[in-house]
Amino acid sequence: MGHSIELKAADGFTLDAYVALPKKTPRAAIVVLPEIFGVNAHIRAVADGFALAGFLAIAPATFSRVQPHVNLGYSSDDVAMGRELKGRAEALPAPGVMADVQAAITHASMASKGKVGVVGYCWGGLLSWRAATQLSGVKAAVCYYGGGMTLVPELNAKPVCPVLAHFGVHDPLIPIDTVEAFRQAQPQVNVQVYEADHGFNCDHRGSYNAAAAELALEHTLGFFIDHLQL
Repeated sequence: MGHSIELKAADGFTLDAYVALPKKTPRAAIVVLPEIFGVNAHIRAVADGFALAGFLAIAPATFSRVQPHVNLGYSSDDVAMGRELKGRAEALPAPGVMADVQAAITHASMASKGKVGVVGYCWGGLLSWRAATQLSGVKAAVCYYGGGMTLVPELNAKPVCPVLAHFGVHDPLIPIDTVEAFRQAQPQVNVQVYEADHGFNCDHRGSYNAAAAELALEHTLGFFIDHLQL
């Protein structure tokens, strides 16, 4: 269903992205922001799922500025490598990878001729939150267990579009008290909490929770349909 393309950011940097197209004219576009494991089989499957739901979906390779073609699994070694890559990416001078997210948003808007939403998972959840607070052309954002978004300074950022945020009550990386602090600081954000762990949406991980993933996807698709339909 999908294929690879090359994007060019405003500073001239080029990066790969995975694009999945619906069978009919897209109802809108969704930028899929990966975990710390790159545009791997899981993220490509997520993009394919949004395409099946009628959206043009594009997943930019957000590690490209520190290492191209990242495609990791979920072993302990993969986790360690993903965290190291994330640290390097977060240390880039501003705007860093957000320039590449903006390139994906711009491409999605032109390719779909419609509105654009962003959805992200893990580190991508944080990037989705930043897209909602920093970038142009974003009409709706969904954040799955975005590590760091419940802490200062992200806690006090102001989104310029509707946001839906999914968290797991048993997530050791995002303590539930910080989720409640985020809910209080961001009353306009739709915060959903599930009886689940970090990474509950990913069926390649031991923390996968089918019930939580299904319910979160239902909320996500309804949210995007509400905010991205013309």
